[in-house]
Amino acid sequence: MSDKSEFDAYRTTYKETVNQAISFSGLDVDFFTKVKAVRLVDLLRDRLGDPLSLSILDVGCGVGTYHPLLRGKVRKITGIDLSEECLEEGRANNTDVDYRHYDGLRMPFPDNSFDAAFAICVMHHVPPEQWPSFSREMVRVTRPGGLVVIFEHNPYNPFTRRAVNTCPFDADAVLLTKSQTTTHFKSAGLKDVEGRYILSVPAMKGLPRSLDDLLGALPIGAQYFVSGRP
Repeated sequence: MSDKSEFDAYRTTYKETVNQAISFSGLDVDFFTKVKAVRLVDLLRDRLGDPLSLSILDVGCGVGTYHPLLRGKVRKITGIDLSEECLEEGRANNTDVDYRHYDGLRMPFPDNSFDAAFAICVMHHVPPEQWPSFSREMVRVTRPGGLVVIFEHNPYNPFTRRAVNTCPFDADAVLLTKSQTTTHFKSAGLKDVEGRYILSVPAMKGLPRSLDDLLGALPIGAQYFVSGRP
């Protein structure tokens, strides 16, 4: 994965940096974070049942941006990241989350440790030659019948490319398509692999969310998710 020092530098300015990169959209990073948190909880509920019974792993968690939004919706949250400085920030803000350091290669847990594992806009920072092993590690630490989920930027969306190209800590980013992510998931042994594009319209709930769902098969959304079952 990327050199941790790149993210150490943005430990306290992550939100401001992203907001500058996406300012042209008229929305801020909090909105996009909430959309994906809602989507993730919905996926957990649809695939695994009551999220309050689930132990979940956030791979590449950074400072734990998603964890306040998941608190009270799942049983237990664990986060791993390369940056110890970011983890320290996460620990200070989310004392109920178990944060662990991660070397970017092998996740520091036994097989079948979690009900679900997810990575949100992380895989594009992983060197492409490590995409297969990254996927396999997510599968390894997730129990049979659980769920593995990746959210990523859609490289076909020009506004997404503009945001990535102007964000300093995305300088190393190699965007991967939904098709590529799906292929890696299947090669890693996941079953029932499926994915959808999201944020074709800026929607979190209600009729706009329904419209976004209707457009999910078209490669026009700003981002996408792919999920599969070990």
